[in-house]
Amino acid sequence: MTGGSRTTLAAVIVGWGVVVALPAAAQGVDPGEQAFVSRCARCHGTDGNGGESGPAITGRLPLRSDEDLGLLLREGLPAAGMPATANLAESEASALVRYLRTLKPRSGQGPERIQVQLEDGSSVAGLVMNRGPSDLQVLGDDRRIHLLRTRGDRHRTVTSQSDWPTYNGTTRGSRHSPLAQIDTANVGRLVPRWIFNLPNVPRLQGTPVVVDGVMYVTSGNECYALDAGTGRQIWRYQRARTRGMIGNAAGGINRGAAVAGDRVFMATDHAHLIALDRATGALVWDTEMADYRQNYGATGAPLTVGGLVVSGVSGGDEGVRGFIAAYDQASGKEVWRFWTVPRRGEPGSDTWKGDAIDHPGGATWLTGTYDPELGLLYWPVGNPGPDFIGDNRGGDNLYTSSIVALDAATGALKWHFQFTPHDVWDFDAQQTPALIDTVWRGQPRKLLVHANRNGFLYVLDRTTGRFLSGTQYVRALTWATGLTPEGRPIVAPDQDATPEGRHICPHVNGASNWYSTAFNPATGLYYVQTNEWCSILTRTPTPWEAGKGFMGGSFRVAAEQTPPRRILRALDLQTGRAVWEVPQPGGRNSWGGVLSTAGGVVFFGEDSGTFMAVDARSGRELWKFPANQFWTASPMTYSFDDTQYVAVAAGSAIIAFGLPD
Repeated sequence: MTGGSRTTLAAVIVGWGVVVALPAAAQGVDPGEQAFVSRCARCHGTDGNGGESGPAITGRLPLRSDEDLGLLLREGLPAAGMPATANLAESEASALVRYLRTLKPRSGQGPERIQVQLEDGSSVAGLVMNRGPSDLQVLGDDRRIHLLRTRGDRHRTVTSQSDWPTYNGTTRGSRHSPLAQIDTANVGRLVPRWIFNLPNVPRLQGTPVVVDGVMYVTSGNECYALDAGTGRQIWRYQRARTRGMIGNAAGGINRGAAVAGDRVFMATDHAHLIALDRATGALVWDTEMADYRQNYGATGAPLTVGGLVVSGVSGGDEGVRGFIAAYDQASGKEVWRFWTVPRRGEPGSDTWKGDAIDHPGGATWLTGTYDPELGLLYWPVGNPGPDFIGDNRGGDNLYTSSIVALDAATGALKWHFQFTPHDVWDFDAQQTPALIDTVWRGQPRKLLVHANRNGFLYVLDRTTGRFLSGTQYVRALTWATGLTPEGRPIVAPDQDATPEGRHICPHVNGASNWYSTAFNPATGLYYVQTNEWCSILTRTPTPWEAGKGFMGGSFRVAAEQTPPRRILRALDLQTGRAVWEVPQPGGRNSWGGVLSTAGGVVFFGEDSGTFMAVDARSGRELWKFPANQFWTASPMTYSFDDTQYVAVAAGSAIIAFGLPD
């Protein structure tokens, strides 16, 4: 049973393939071997190298500690199809773990054990996770990933000097990096340094994260750990995609992971939040956030805040009731939950007049931001449902199409600002709430800046939620004529959907949308990928049903009246006006965001498929790479082995650019 010629426990196969072991005392066998044969061999094979109902485990055992294995045996991995082991006594568990350590992979299977000498005279011992001609990735006996580069018979350790540990790089959401190795003078020399392709996945929408030299990349229900200097795979976690789902999550969308301590956190398509071991990819815990059979899903990247990990859910166009929830990083247990729409009779429910409050929307699928000084979490909230029909939900419909500011420790609401009260255009607030500290009208101030989907750029005081400024930032805007001094939209007449179809600007998909914005404190400019386009919005009453959409209509691009156009705009926060613009060829097909760096460069995916860099002060083109991609993701940057990289998801691949050696 251990991969060699050793005699194994006497057993017989009875009936449906159940292994029945003879008593250990009678046979004189190891109690751990007896436990393995009676409890494990049916699924994983008599030598642990795979059976009819389960995969090989011999290559996975070295990746887990004895404590991890004991916990795994007791609790199982229900999400992966492995049940808990019933009636497992502590003594039997210990014996079973000892026996598992004797199992060996067949020749050519499982990680190789190695000990390498480093240039400083020390050594690293562990398991080889992957290797190339001049690079080596080792899971050390210290349970850490060691990234090595080969020099003759010696190796040197490499890692990142500047990480990108969360969706927007920091919890503040401004997508500005202090890295300046790549600047306006040398960016024209940028070249692809490596490419990693994720097999059999849809277009990636996520932003890679990098911690301690390891990059974590996600797609629907899978996560890869890569050597950030070469793109070489270290480990992969994958679970089956959930059948019977609807909405965006059903398409395999996942916008990324978050890293804290020794864990990687990500959401699954069916609204579970999971934690993975950062070194091995092993599943640590799995918590259900909501029942996917009630139209819930999850597509966003979680946010780590202190000892918590915070996540939202998708399904707003399918009539779910949105929420934001925080979970303990160690255990996965829920700590608090904030519902974005009150129930009948609760405070705020009087802003819902009618039955629509039962299936209200208010999804929370985009990652929020966090101010550690104020202890406040800022989360964007989606549109109400049904999207295009407001007859049965009279009133403002709190807290949909809003920003909510929550106490990060308790989830208590501190303030909210609603951008689009009684939204009947699908103008959700799922755009990044960027936290910016700057001088505002002559005084230092803590700001929250939001380029809303409805076509207005908002500046709020993030301490109090007070409205400071609102400016129209696209030309194509018909649904409102302006904002009141309190920031409430002045809705134009006859701008709701009709059965015949109504011409409305901006388009349902927004003057901007979920893709990243960026703020450069040196220029004082806020960079936004903007869209000039309009919709023909059609009203179609639809009852709510599990497993079906709940938009209340349909839409199409009004290309005849307003040809779609994407324009990168640099907005002056003080005035809301564009200082410069970069119009892009193409049909307004892309969904890529922007990145700003201290090198004075703005990176973005241009609408016709090119990856570009422009001068942050002038918008002058500095560099371009013809990736020929339909962009659905936003770029990021990090420093690895003293080299700055700029990485972006392009189609089903990650491309990392850097200056040539």
